[in-house]
Amino acid sequence: MTTIAPENTPNTAGKRNRRVGVMLAGMAAGMVGLAFASVPLYQLFCQVTGYGGTTQTADANPKGVIAREMKVLFDVNVESSLPWTVRPAAPITDKIGQVDTVNYVATNNSDKPITGQAIFNVVPEKAGVYFNKIECFCFTEQTLQPGETVDMPIVFFVDPDLDENHELNTIKEITLSYTFYASDSEGS
Repeated sequence: MTTIAPENTPNTAGKRNRRVGVMLAGMAAGMVGLAFASVPLYQLFCQVTGYGGTTQTADANPKGVIAREMKVLFDVNVESSLPWTVRPAAPITDKIGQVDTVNYVATNNSDKPITGQAIFNVVPEKAGVYFNKIECFCFTEQTLQPGETVDMPIVFFVDPDLDENHELNTIKEITLSYTFYASDSEGS
């Protein structure tokens, strides 16, 4: 008569298979969770480090103004699915630390209300951590009525700490670039 070893009994093998199945399901659920969390975690990482030209937000400039000047250029791209015309602000040159206000001008070229939003970056990327926005249209979605034209203000300053970063000693200009796209919200 043959006997089945206890570790190979159908009951033990079933427990082992269930355990492996639960572990695999847990891994799959974890991967899905990480996929959903990756965008907010990446945005947080970029905001903290300035990686990828991500700017900072501030309430004011507590550090003052220094003598070094910086030219700030403004750029715009509009995704083809958004029927807007957007004109960037004119370049400005000012002392680092000076709080400035500029306006982008957007027009809805369609015959219906359209909601859009903008994403931004700063070039050179290493300067992103020093570019501080106090107010920006990019913080919220914008809904423009048919044919409406609006000024979209940005209140910003370049952090004087930029002057202490020796890698940026030769930087004379920073470009703030926006890409506008249609939002999935109602009105678009």
